Amino acid sequence: MAALARSVLVTGSNRGIGLELVRQLAASPRPPQHIFATCRDPGGPRGKALQDLAAQHPIIKLVQLADTVNLPSIRGAVRPVGSHLKDQGLNLPINNAGLSSHAMLHSLDSQEMLSVFATNAIGPLQVAKEFLPLLEKAAKGSGQEGLSCSRAAIINVSTKLGSIGLCLGVRQAPMYPYRASKAAQNMVTRCLAAELQDKGILCTAIHPGWVKTDMGTEKAPLTVEHSVRGILSVLASLSQDTSGAFLEWEGNSLPW
Repeated sequence: MAALARSVLVTGSNRGIGLELVRQLAASPRPPQHIFATCRDPGGPRGKALQDLAAQHPIIKLVQLADTVNLPSIRGAVRPVGSHLKDQGLNLPINNAGLSSHAMLHSLDSQEMLSVFATNAIGPLQVAKEFLPLLEKAAKGSGQEGLSCSRAAIINVSTKLGSIGLCLGVRQAPMYPYRASKAAQNMVTRCLAAELQDKGILCTAIHPGWVKTDMGTEKAPLTVEHSVRGILSVLASLSQDTSGAFLEWEGNSLPW
């Protein structure tokens, strides 16, 4: 089996799903040539697990991306990635960084709503915009036809809690900031897929399942290892037919 992509970038990679994505990619039989693991402070104590992984796998490069809402922060991450890749371009950014919120109607705060919306909906869009020249370079230089992660793709980690179609059937708390922001992120994914398909760039949203992480809590039924194995399998299967799709970690389609 070929590598998923020559180069992969993961946001929010110091813990949870992001960290496990980096770990499994690096440990795969045919790993990417370059894995860019971004987080707020890769050299600090919260980046210790990433530092240990990078020490074991030289293909992992730690990149500071303090805030996906802050353009100078994103541009500060684009520069070292572009410099390292030179003329190759970036194949696969995975927008994993996000914020949760359990705010209900009686506890809703407008500033919290705006903060979560900015991180979960605007952040992935800005990352896509700033890394677009590197994605276009990868798509043009790949020598491939059609759409795939090995050519060029943007993956947005979403959640079925952002599905309007499933809302009445998913009985979790309203979580207004989180669920509304993820519904908006899903629209971002659809719009990116429509705009970028002619450039050879795929874009798909994926629900990782309810996972045992700091965000998902220990009540979640799914281990992070199991979820990420499924996610990577799904990413390897993506094509023209699944650009703009909303899929879960086992590859099944979810309603918008």
